[in-house]
Amino acid sequence: MTVPISYYLILSAIVFLTGVVGVLIRRNIIAILLSVELMLNATNINFVAFSEYLQDLGGQVFVFFALTVAAAEVAVGLAIIIALHRSRDTINIEEFNLLKW
Repeated sequence: MTVPISYYLILSAIVFLTGVVGVLIRRNIIAILLSVELMLNATNINFVAFSEYLQDLGGQVFVFFALTVAAAEVAVGLAIIIALHRSRDTINIEEFNLLKW
């Protein structure tokens, strides 16, 4: 018994919308980064679902590279957050105005 591709697409849409809502309503930088990761994982679900549906490994290879880049992105993002926390003593996004004139 195979699972229809529409189930994967619905799951991906739910995960993506959860990420979008998290980015829009959160004020904590770490929560925002986690929401962005949810959005990236939703696209990875789509890639794997269509890769399986089309019987092509290209989507799964792309997901492998996307996860590798996302892991590096998280490491750099957390380093930036730690540096900002040390200088400002907060990770609330509304308190950062480093780029304002």
